[in-house]
Amino acid sequence: MSKRNSQAAKTAARERLRQERERQAKRDKVKRQAIVGASIVAVLAIAGGISYAVVQGNKPDYWEAAKSDKLVKPANTTGKNGTTVTIGEDSAKKTLVMYEDPRCPICAQFEQTVGSTVDKDVEDGKFKVQYVGATFLDGNLGGEGSKNGLSALGAALNVSPEAFLEYKTAMYSKKWHPEETDDKLKDDAYLIKIADTVDALKNNKTFQNAVKNGTYDRWAIEMSKTFDSSGVTGTPTLKMDGKALTGSDGQNAPMTVADFNTAIEAALKA
Repeated sequence: MSKRNSQAAKTAARERLRQERERQAKRDKVKRQAIVGASIVAVLAIAGGISYAVVQGNKPDYWEAAKSDKLVKPANTTGKNGTTVTIGEDSAKKTLVMYEDPRCPICAQFEQTVGSTVDKDVEDGKFKVQYVGATFLDGNLGGEGSKNGLSALGAALNVSPEAFLEYKTAMYSKKWHPEETDDKLKDDAYLIKIADTVDALKNNKTFQNAVKNGTYDRWAIEMSKTFDSSGVTGTPTLKMDGKALTGSDGQNAPMTVADFNTAIEAALKA
C-alpha cells in the first residue's frame, strides 16, 4: 500500500469519525432537549395539578351550593320557608317544641326511651309538637349526615305526618342509629333502607327519588337556620311556652318517662 493511499485512508477515517461525532452530538442535544422538555411538562403538570386542587378546594361544597337551590317545601309544613312542622290536634292548646339533630346520640336515647310517650300524648290531644331540626353536629364532627338525614325526614313529612314520626323513630332506634362519629346518615341508600321499615315509605318511589335527588336539601338548610337562630345550643331540647323542660337534674332534657311526665304536667298547668 502506498503512502498516499495510506494517508487518504486515514483522512477518510478521520472524516467518518468527525461525522459520527457530529451525529452523536446532535443526538445528545436532541436527548437533552427532550429531557428538559419533559421536565418542563412535568413541572407544569404538577403546578397545574396543584392549581386545580386549590381551585377545587376553594369551590363551594355540595351543601354550600345547595343553599342557592330552588326551595321545595314538604307538604304538611307552614311558616316561612316551610320550616314550621307542627303535628297534633288543632284543639290542643299548648305546643311542645322539640329540637333534635339526626346524628345526636342523646336524641336517639331520648327517642328510644321517651319518644313513644310523647307520641301517645300527642295522639291523646294533650299537646301539639313542633319539630325543629338541627345540623350542627356536621360542623362539629365533620360530615353531612345531619343535613342528609334532615332532608330525608322532609321527604317523609311530604308523605304524611305519620310517616315522618315513624321514620324519625326508626332513624333514632338502636338498630339503625349510628355512633355520632360514624357519618352513616350521609348515605342515601342507608336512609332508604331505614325507610323500608316504615309501611308508608317502603318501596315508595316518590320518597326514594326525593332522597336520591336531594329534593329537600335546601329545606334542610333552611330548617337548620331556624335552629341556629333559636338560641338553643344543644339537643335534645324541649320547650313549652318558651321555657325548657328538664329532668331531675334541673338542667338537661328529661331522659326517663317519669321525669318527662313530671315536667310536661307542670308545663301544661303553667
